[in-house]
Amino acid sequence: MTKPPEKSKVVRKLRCAVYTRKSSEEGLEQEFNSLHAQREACEAYIASQRSEGWVLVRDQYDDGGISGGTLERPGLKRLLEDIEDGLVDVVVVYKIDRLSRSLADFAKLVEVFDRNRVTFVSVTQSFNTTTSMGRLTLNILLSFAQFEREVTAERIRDKVAASRKKGMWMGGVPPFGYRVENRKLLVDEEAAAHVRWIFARFLDIGSCTELAREVGARGIRTPRGNRIDKKYIYRMLSNRAYIGEAVHKGDSYPGEHEAIIDREMWDRVHTILQESPRKRAARTRADTPALLKGLLYGPDGAAFSPTHTRKGDRLYRYYVSQTVLKHGAGACPVGRVPAGEIEAAVIDQLRAVFRQPEIVAGTWKSARAHAADITEADARSALQRLDPLWDEFFPAEQARIVALLVERVGVGTNGLNVRLRMDGLGGLAREMLSGSIGEAA
Repeated sequence: MTKPPEKSKVVRKLRCAVYTRKSSEEGLEQEFNSLHAQREACEAYIASQRSEGWVLVRDQYDDGGISGGTLERPGLKRLLEDIEDGLVDVVVVYKIDRLSRSLADFAKLVEVFDRNRVTFVSVTQSFNTTTSMGRLTLNILLSFAQFEREVTAERIRDKVAASRKKGMWMGGVPPFGYRVENRKLLVDEEAAAHVRWIFARFLDIGSCTELAREVGARGIRTPRGNRIDKKYIYRMLSNRAYIGEAVHKGDSYPGEHEAIIDREMWDRVHTILQESPRKRAARTRADTPALLKGLLYGPDGAAFSPTHTRKGDRLYRYYVSQTVLKHGAGACPVGRVPAGEIEAAVIDQLRAVFRQPEIVAGTWKSARAHAADITEADARSALQRLDPLWDEFFPAEQARIVALLVERVGVGTNGLNVRLRMDGLGGLAREMLSGSIGEAA
């Protein structure tokens, strides 16, 4: 009696995705690089498992020049998206650390694999993540990979620390005033002159805010062309590289580079910086010229004079009516107004005026009387450019411009009335067009 023919074994097709990664970008431009070598080894392994139903998917998942310490990798993200969409059954890599060097990150990946019933296979480290032994082997290998990475990082940190203690430049953005040649800091004389001026000027005015305005008016910018603000100036004034030192984790060591600032100036600057910022700010405000001095008048026609009072470390500025000063409080319906508020209100009105067509036309007529070649478009452009420049002018220049533009400011119970000088607007337009405005700043 003949035996019935055996049923052929049905092999389930397993779609295999190859993932490759290389930390450094070096060599990626070569015709054959390590990504190709990884892919060839993985494809060969998949071909050897063809009898088990393994087939290679067409899509390639490669990350060149990206560290394994992060999951933010374009190729890996596409792979995970395809896994979530049910397009992959097996992930094949050359070595485990190609997928991740972090045990915590790899645990997240394994969770995604398990949720989608995806198997993970390493070509050179044979194991299967669907078994408990495979998981144990995987965790042991990843622990050693992470240990090796941490030891390497510690070795690099120790080398950097030892080099910094010797005063060597260890890379990064050089301080303003220096350039880097052959991994050494060299003084850039043109920029260094700006650094010396900034330190010296701070000794005169003692305010980073005011100094930032003066720096902007001089047109000094960072090496990248950005505007220098008060935070940047404070970092400059606190950077010990300028006295020839190298700093590592808060400790200073003699540097290999030349100093731009001498120790005496450094000590004088830091004596001021150690003073209470509130005291320095109050002193700066006391020295700031009153914008509306000689321009502000009350409803009775009496002039207002600038004054200030102190409460502790704080300074409060006011404008007080001469009527009140002579006859006492109550003699004028508007006896005293806060300086900051009324100055800001006047400036806001001026900025709004610059955009009014009739003011532009009047400015053009006034300017044309002294320079016939000025067009109305020139006058409009000059007034428009003044608005964004205003905050860059330091107080003395702002006071000069207000005196040039404003004939009289009337303050009453119903608000402000600002009377402009059309000839002043014309003169201001000529200054803007000639580029001379702000030179006194």
